[in-house]
Parts: sequence; C-alpha cells; structure tokens
Amino acid sequence: MDIVRKSTGRAIHVGVNAHLLSLVHSYRSAGINWYLYHLLRCLPEVHSQFRYTVFVGNGRSMVVPGIQFRSSSWPTHHPLVRMVWEQGVQPVAVRRLRLDLLHAPAFVGPLWGSCPVVLTIHDLSFLFFPQGFRPWNRWYLALFTRLSVRRARRIIAVSQSTRRDLIRWYGLPSDQIDVVYNGVDPVFHPWSEAEVTAFRTAHGLPDRFLLFVGTLEPRKNVDRLIEAYARLSRPRPPLFLVGGTGWLYDEVFARIEALGLTDEVRHVGYVPAEELPGWYNAAELFVYPSLYEGFGLPPVEAMACGTPVIASNSSSLPEVVGEAGMLVDPADTEALTEALERALQDPQLRETMRAKGLTQARRFSWRETAQGTVETYQRALREKEGERYVPALP
Repeated sequence: MDIVRKSTGRAIHVGVNAHLLSLVHSYRSAGINWYLYHLLRCLPEVHSQFRYTVFVGNGRSMVVPGIQFRSSSWPTHHPLVRMVWEQGVQPVAVRRLRLDLLHAPAFVGPLWGSCPVVLTIHDLSFLFFPQGFRPWNRWYLALFTRLSVRRARRIIAVSQSTRRDLIRWYGLPSDQIDVVYNGVDPVFHPWSEAEVTAFRTAHGLPDRFLLFVGTLEPRKNVDRLIEAYARLSRPRPPLFLVGGTGWLYDEVFARIEALGLTDEVRHVGYVPAEELPGWYNAAELFVYPSLYEGFGLPPVEAMACGTPVIASNSSSLPEVVGEAGMLVDPADTEALTEALERALQDPQLRETMRAKGLTQARRFSWRETAQGTVETYQRALREKEGERYVPALP
C-alpha cells in the first residue's frame, strides 16, 4: 500500500517542532539545526502522502513542497521563551490542528497533549558534561528529557551508543528505541586536484596540514590533541583548528603557548558551512579525539571528502568511523601521537584509509535518515491504533 491512513480515510497529520531551526550561518547553528534542515527537506520525498505541519520561530521557515510551516510570533530564539512555548503553547496548537503524531526532534516534548509523541535524542552530554551548559538550561534538559522519554510513544536515537545511554540512564525498554543515523550532505565529496590547489592558494594553506573541526570545549579533547601533536617528530605539518570557541577554551590556547606551538597550531575560528568541504579536501589528515559524541558529523564529512580520519574509540565514533579510520583511546596521548606519526609517514596507509572512508561515508545519507524517521512514525501509529494503521514501506 502506498499510504498510511486512519480508518476515516484522512491522511495522517504529523507535526514537527522545529523552533531550533535557525538557518543562520554560525557555529552555534550547527548540529541540531542541520539535522532539522536536512530532515525536513527529505521527509516529503520519502513519504509524500503524509501531511506535515512544522512549527518554527518567526522568520525561520523554509520552502519545502509538501510541508506547511507555522511561524510563531513568540521570540523562541530565547531559550527560556522556547521552553514556555514547548510546554504551554505547543500542546494547544497540537489539539487545534488535530495532529495524529508530534515529532519532538530535540530531547524534549510536551508533557501533556492529545496525540502520541516521537522524540529524538542526540546525546546525553548534559548529564556527562554538565559544566558545558548554563545552570537553568542543564536543569531543563535533565528534568524534562527524563520526563519526555517516559511520555514518548517511541524514541529515535542517532546512534547505538546513544541508545545504550538511554537504556542505562533512564531504564527504557530497548524495543522502544529506534536507531536512525544522521546523514552527510552530498556537498562533502572529493575534489579534483585543481580545485584543492585553488582552495589552498585562496586561503594561504600549505600543501600538508592536519585538521580538527569542532567547537573548542573540554569534551572535544583538543588540549590532548595539542599535547600529542607536540610530540611528533620534526618537520611536522601544521595543525589547523576550525571551529568557534565554546566554554573553558582558554586552556587550549594556554597549552599552545606553553608548548611553544603558536607558529604551528593555528585557530582558524568558525568557518561557513560552504567552505568546509574545501578544508576537508585540502587536509592530509583529519583528527577527532573527542571524549563523547552522540553521532559525530565531522568524521563522516571528512571521510566523504576522501580525507583519512583518526578518531577516538569512545561513544559513537567507532560506529561512525568503523574500520575506515584509526581509532585510539582519547585519554592516551602517546597512542594518539603514534597514530598521527604512522599515518603521516605512510602514504599507502593514507590511501587505504581514504578508500575505506569513502565507502564508509556512503552508509550515511539524509534521505535514509528521513526514511528511518518515517518508519518510526509508522511504528508509533500502529502501536496506538493496531490494524487501523497500515505501514507504507518502500
């Protein structure tokens, strides 16, 4: 069958809370913003006969055939206002629109309402790294995520690692959680040698350099990366740190200065999304020693560009990188140095990692993310109405 319908014959009406969709180019707009952007763009493609209403903040809607955007006059770009909207206004809107299902794609759903809720959990960093959140934001996420997962009909985890965390910390039944991986945008692909040369020239980049992409904050483990880099034998290619400054980032710059690396380790800062493929393509190695990731998009983006990846063996990163890259203990500085040294000195190893990385990256697409999300919607609806709902699988 090609459609999911209620016994009344009315098409299923799905709502999505996309108030975290910003469409603004800044490092703070990454992550969940791009998850929402790509998910909304692909949802109608994989199941065009669902009806979608998407709740957004003022001036943040996209143009997507098959989706109706409802813009709020509330200034929900302010977190406290958004919290009030989520728990007070959203349930009323859901009832008025007679939604059959609501997708809360960012940890928290309304604690009361008239329809089942599907919840996406990206990670539990607010529990593992609470210092990285403002106190009230940490309190809201910790309390309302716990309450939301109890109310949700089904839960989407973006990795098996996040799924395990949910089971461990919240005691959720394993069959309530679906793993739906994030995707990688097609703009991340290998460039020609001429394109890479032109990019290096335009940005004043050397022929060889190491690359890290991510916000400078403790859980990204950049200070250990710098220590590992300092132990590399000379001559060594420079290390470029691409990303905005988060919290407690002063330690990173203090470590660079203390180790005498100010000429070799360079903080580029935030880079617009459209420039990132060039940075990945131009780099000799991509290094990502993060302590904790719910998914970890940068390693996938690097592999999709054909750049060899060295990453930590913690949380979700072994799932994302697979056997395509080198995985090391993020707490072992010596092991990270050895991995870097080996990859830098062995061009055949880099070529093997490049080929495997391209294959691994093809496992992840936003269309597959949307397909998996729709299948979760269908499971949630079937669990409510039994045979009154019929799945529409490809």
